[in-house]
Amino acid sequence: MEFNDITLADKEWLSARFREDNKRACEFCFANTYLWKKVYPLKVADTCGCAILKYIFEDDIYYAFPAGAGDKKKALAKIMLYEQTEGNRVKISGILEDEKEMVSSWYPGRFIIEPDRDRSDYIYNAKDLMELTGRKYHGKRNHIARFKDNSSWNYEKLSSANVAECIQMNHIWKKKRVDKWDDLMQEEYDVVKEALIHFEELGLTGGVLRSDGQVIAFTLGEPLSDDTFVVHFEKAFPEIQGAYPMINQQFVIAECQGYQYVNREEDTGDEGLRKAKLSYHPAILLDKYTAIQKR
Repeated sequence: MEFNDITLADKEWLSARFREDNKRACEFCFANTYLWKKVYPLKVADTCGCAILKYIFEDDIYYAFPAGAGDKKKALAKIMLYEQTEGNRVKISGILEDEKEMVSSWYPGRFIIEPDRDRSDYIYNAKDLMELTGRKYHGKRNHIARFKDNSSWNYEKLSSANVAECIQMNHIWKKKRVDKWDDLMQEEYDVVKEALIHFEELGLTGGVLRSDGQVIAFTLGEPLSDDTFVVHFEKAFPEIQGAYPMINQQFVIAECQGYQYVNREEDTGDEGLRKAKLSYHPAILLDKYTAIQKR
């Protein structure tokens, strides 16, 4: 296998492989893979009709499960052989339930497979996020009502005409947190900035929320599968009551018509983020696993 650094030129063939699998997991899209390449150094290979993704996490090498309609069993065998020649154990992350069964069937007893709750995807009924009906969404509706009462607002699609304002809003969002800024926040800031700069080349769809003419929230996402749209990033000024639930709702209403589900990605083990994502009552908590080859 020949691995190369991922570039924008890889978008067409990688996206084709992801579409062949038609998965609802947030990893199965080009933008997510490309944008985090500096945080998790990534290389890609095309073999056996599958996309092979290899990346570095905490100074260790991990693979994603082979993606595409090709021979996944043969592709995984090539990964095994490749790492064997390097003297390394194979580690595969983000494995879904059906992929876990494949690994167990192809290599019985050779992998330790454990759930990774921090990487579970939160998948919602799009209709629920649009309408926010019922007692469980009472608080969200109240926050949105206060937002509408306290400002003259409008929603608009992200475009070349307003993207610079979103980049500036992201910078202001950073400055408001200077007292608690850390390396992880800087990594996300840089990724979001690159996503905004290259949103057209990456095929991302964005939404922008204004209050009294000023950009106070934005979000970015893309189609993930036939029935699922994925939201990659969402930023709002938290001191503005209702800004977060408002951009969430307006974006789904405007951009997710025709999709049954909205994937809002994982919580990475952050308790505050976990609480926030659970508060929207996911229809599916998509389990993922990590498989590590036994010595």
